[in-house]
Formats: sequence, structure tokens, C-alpha cells
Amino acid sequence: MNDEASPRPESHDAPRFDSHVFRGESAPGPNDARSLEPPWWRRAHIIAVGAVALVLIILALIIALRMNAARHAAEVDPNEQAPLVTVKAAGQTAITATVSFTGGIVARYDMPIGVEGEGGRVSAVLVESGDRVKRGQVLARLEPAVVEAQVASLKATLEQNRAEAALATADYRRAAAVSESVGALSKEEVDRRQSQVATSAARVKAAEAQLAEAEARLGRTEIRAPSDGIVLTRTAEVGQTAMPGGATLFRLARGGEVEMRAQVAEQDLPRLRIGQTAEVHLTGIATPFPGTVRLISAVIDPATRLGEVRVALQPHPDLRPGAFARGEVRIGTDLHPVVPQTAVLSDGAVNFVYIVGPDLRAARRPVHIAGTQPQGIVIDRGLDGSERIVTSAGAFLHEGERVQLAETKAAP
Repeated sequence: MNDEASPRPESHDAPRFDSHVFRGESAPGPNDARSLEPPWWRRAHIIAVGAVALVLIILALIIALRMNAARHAAEVDPNEQAPLVTVKAAGQTAITATVSFTGGIVARYDMPIGVEGEGGRVSAVLVESGDRVKRGQVLARLEPAVVEAQVASLKATLEQNRAEAALATADYRRAAAVSESVGALSKEEVDRRQSQVATSAARVKAAEAQLAEAEARLGRTEIRAPSDGIVLTRTAEVGQTAMPGGATLFRLARGGEVEMRAQVAEQDLPRLRIGQTAEVHLTGIATPFPGTVRLISAVIDPATRLGEVRVALQPHPDLRPGAFARGEVRIGTDLHPVVPQTAVLSDGAVNFVYIVGPDLRAARRPVHIAGTQPQGIVIDRGLDGSERIVTSAGAFLHEGERVQLAETKAAP
């Protein structure tokens, strides 16, 4: 074999290109300290492993602490962490059920009085607002001059017609007396004079009717009260021109009777009955006025969901039409739970209270409020009186939350 083709064994004495020699540095000797240090990448690996181990140890300690705290919390009595609340048994209280409403005082029969006939200028006003008047009493007068002249003319015409009728009657009587004599008067002449009597009598009746009409027009120049009552308003003034169908000159409360007219909620109307006793309160007057329900509306306004009720009142100087009034009708006595005002909460949609069951957990209970009393709020739906009601701190509770009951001190 060719010696040049066969590989020659590497000689141990062959020179090596050491990195230190290549960089111009001397190779470390066996006693050099740097030969004992590990490479840089090994040092970095050792540091990273140590950091990871430290993080794991810290996480393990945190988990152990939290588990220990959880076990400790589980061993603690839950009542020591529950909120402290005050409760009260609702019970049943005798409540006088009432229906309240507001409205105004009005005349029971409000009669507007205006001009009848042809109208005219007001010449005198004889009453003022608030006066009591009798039926037929003159309230005001219109200028009567024109009508009085017509009446005088018709009276003269009537007298003339009566005189002509009397003359025609006398002529007929004379003709009838001589008609039996032969050749005195013909039958046609007697009949003509009889016809004149009838015509004269008709003229008299026509004149009497015209005079009566004129006198009636003259009577309408005096504006009279159609019935007994109290003058509520007066708008007539001297010199004012009053015409039929124009502005009302007076308003009269017939008989002086007044009543209260009020609007009642739809749900309260079925509780009212005609004949029930009512009390009417006026602003500034401490003593209520007794009344009686006399009329209940047969319809309900679909827009407001209200109906009308009318309460008859006895006449009184303080019961002035137009005054604001508040009425109450007592409809009986019922038993209802009464709770403190602080116990009733609202979420905007419904009212509710919190009750505490035997397991000392708070439960939300919707309720319906029927009214208020000095001792609290009356509940007519939602409670039967046997529940323990949370009277304080209810706004901070949640459904199903465990609570502690505060000890209630007995009253001395």
C-alpha cells in the first residue's frame, strides 16, 4: 500500500493551537486558581435553580398559612362573625280602618243666575256675595224705561178695545130688542151687530195678551232669586249691559247646602257605602265637621284610576265653597301587624322586611302597607304577626345571612 494514502497516526508531540496561545495568553498551569472555577454557564444554571427553589418554598409557605387560617376560621363559632340585629314580634294590633281622600267644598246645588228676556243695562244691584236671600227677592234691576212705555201704550189700547166692545154689545142688545117689530131691523143687520160684539171681544183678549206679555218683559227687568239660598258670587255691576246668554250675574247656593267632593282611589271605592259617617277637616280649623256619604261615583276615570265621592255637610259659616278639605270615613276595626318604620325597606319596586327564622338566618318578606299609625306602619298583606321582624340594621343584611340577636332590655 502506498504510504501516502494511509492515515498517519497523530503524534502526541504534534503542536496544538490552544485558545490561550491563539489569544496570546499563556496556558493555565496546574497550580493556577482559575482552573478550579466552573464555567460561567454552569454558574448561571446553579443560580437559576436556586431562585426557582426559593420561589417554590415561598409559595408553599403561603399556601400552608392560608390553609391554616381556613381551618382556624372553620373552628371559630360562626355567630361570633354574624351581624348583630334587633328583632321584634310583629303581633296583631286592633286598627281602625279608614279611607282618606282630599277634595274641595262646593255648593250642593250651584245655581247660575243671568238675564231673561231682552236684557238691558243694569240700573241697580241690591245684594252682595254671602247674603242670604229668599225666593222671589230682587237681586238686581235693569233699565225699565222702554218696556214701561210699551206697557203704558198697551194698557191704553186695551181700554179702547174694551170701550168699543161695550158699545158693540149695547148696539146688539138694542137691535135684538126691536128685531121682533115688523119692519124695524132686518135679520142681517142684527147678525152684523152680533158679529161686531164677537170681534170687539176678540180685540180685547188680544190687547190683554199683549199687555200681559209686556208686563212680563217688564217683570224680567228685575232679576229675582229662584229659591232660598246664599249668594256665592256677584259679577253684576251698575251700568253693565246684560244680555241673554251672556255672563252669569249671580251664583246662588240653593238652600245654603254645601258638600265635599273628593277623588278616591280605585281600590278604596268598594269599601265605601252611602250613609257612612265621615269627618271633614279644613286647613286652620282644628274641629272636624261631621258629614255623611251621600253619593259614590258609578264610574272610574280610566286616566287617573280615581272615582268621585260626595259628602253632605251641614251649613256652617266656615264651610265656604272653594275651600280645600280632607275627609276620612271609618269603615271598621281590623287586626293587622304593626312594625316600626325602620323595619320597612324598599328596593324601588316593592316594600319588604327581613324576618329571622329558627336557624337565625335573615329572610326577605314582601309586604303591603295599609297605612300609618303613631306606633308604626300597618301591614295588611305579607305578615301574620307571628314573625320576628328585624327592626334595625336591615339595610345591611342579605338574603339567607346568619345574624345575631341583640338582647332586648325589659321596660322598667
